[in-house]
Amino acid sequence: MAAPARVASLNLCTDELVLALAAPDQIASVTHLAQDPAETPLWREARRYRRNDGSLLSVAALRPDLVVTMGGGARDRLRIAERLGIPTIDLPFAASLDDTKAGIRRLAAALGRVAAGDALIRQISALQASTPPAQAEAIWLGGGGRTVSAVGLEAQWMALAGLRQRPLRGDRVGLETLLARPPQILLRSDYRQGQYSAAQRWLTHPAAARVRGARTIATDGRRWTCMGPPLIGEIHRLRREIAR
Repeated sequence: MAAPARVASLNLCTDELVLALAAPDQIASVTHLAQDPAETPLWREARRYRRNDGSLLSVAALRPDLVVTMGGGARDRLRIAERLGIPTIDLPFAASLDDTKAGIRRLAAALGRVAAGDALIRQISALQASTPPAQAEAIWLGGGGRTVSAVGLEAQWMALAGLRQRPLRGDRVGLETLLARPPQILLRSDYRQGQYSAAQRWLTHPAAARVRGARTIATDGRRWTCMGPPLIGEIHRLRREIAR
């Protein structure tokens, strides 16, 4: 079966996967989010391609021979694509690193880019094989005290850097907790750091910015949105930062 020549992605997370796996001349369109510097570090590469609004209608005129989306949240869209004879691949949201690798493998095969998929999977597997044995207790901190599950995919990526996410009720952390029981490392997301909002003002509170007993390390929050290939380089950077 011939590899697709006009691939359209309708989801930010599949944008990142398509940009990482497809040959440049295969990509027909990515979403407007992929071209936003606030949303992904791949925005410069994404701006080489036509943008879409995440709808099938916005790419139909391009006559794609593969449409890629994620999460199964738009079954009507997939049914319309089927009626129009447009092949689709709907990747599930990853819940583990194994799921992440499975999604890469599946999309790479659909693109006819198995070698590119294998190369990415090897990079993740190498991180897993070299995971630091000593895991520092950490709290991933986003706007408004948002944090992550201690057993979720975010925590699995954190473990590759040598960080153990502390379990927190409701996946949130308050200033009181940070003051009374600071972690060894506060991993602060800088996602939309310059955006004026109540959620971001929380991060600038003196107690959040300077928690006694905790070392604060900033992380590129854009890379944690989809928790895919863009995190590979960030994990290497975090390892170096933690080792200092």
